[in-house]
Amino acid sequence: MNVEQALDKLKDEGYKFTGKREQLLHVFAEEKRYLSARDVLTAMQTQFPNVSFDTVYRNLSLFEDMEILEVTELEGEKRFRFRCSTTHHHHHLICLECGKTKQIHACPMDWLKENGEQEFEVTGHKFEIYGYCTECQLVASHT
Repeated sequence: MNVEQALDKLKDEGYKFTGKREQLLHVFAEEKRYLSARDVLTAMQTQFPNVSFDTVYRNLSLFEDMEILEVTELEGEKRFRFRCSTTHHHHHLICLECGKTKQIHACPMDWLKENGEQEFEVTGHKFEIYGYCTECQLVASHT
């Protein structure tokens, strides 16, 4: 997903185009990582000093419902990022320090298929691995 695709999706589904919505999408395009609502609010206040937390959170929820953004929970707080553009099945490595993500293509659900798990019908799953990226490991080792 990118800004243009997201704006097209908003338009196609009958939602109003606003400068705040466009700016919110640009925040995600520039960051390429999971962001909290507070991160987004801070980034938006440079262009929209009076934007409220409620406005940001309401639009984040809308974008999640529209599958423009995907969400995870880190340290008890929802974090958002652009939904991956790829249509193939994958999971993510997520840095706990900076929020950067990396796609991984192995899936633990393959084990269930290979081992003939027939007693449970899986209707969906989410698999994330948390740790520290190379850059954040280097910073942590010097503190």
